[in-house]
Amino acid sequence: MDLKNKKNRWKHTKFKQSFYHACQGLKTMMGEERNLRFHLLAAAMALILGWLLKLSAGEWLWLCLSISLVIINEIWNTVAENIVDLVTDYQYSILAKKAKDMAAGAVLLSAFFALIVALVIFVPKLCNLF
Repeated sequence: MDLKNKKNRWKHTKFKQSFYHACQGLKTMMGEERNLRFHLLAAAMALILGWLLKLSAGEWLWLCLSISLVIINEIWNTVAENIVDLVTDYQYSILAKKAKDMAAGAVLLSAFFALIVALVIFVPKLCNLF
């Protein structure tokens, strides 16, 4: 096998294949990651509330940005955890712990950002209703 074929042996050559595997990754996340399901539930509630309160285009953009950041960071956190577990073979390592904690910290920071965005957008609108 020449170098070019060896290098691309695992690379998907068709968009359809790449799309299929990306969807499989999301399906795996939904089935295995409780925290992602929690974030998706919170996102759905925020989107429904946004629809009910008739958010402006700018508010929708901020809301969708914050939701996307949390979900993307949750996915990367899971990727980091899986890679660490693969490399360490589930053996305790202080460096593995640090890597997992830092990835979880990224999720926490993005969740705080999403909370701030939600408070800035929703609190004034809800106060105006009462």
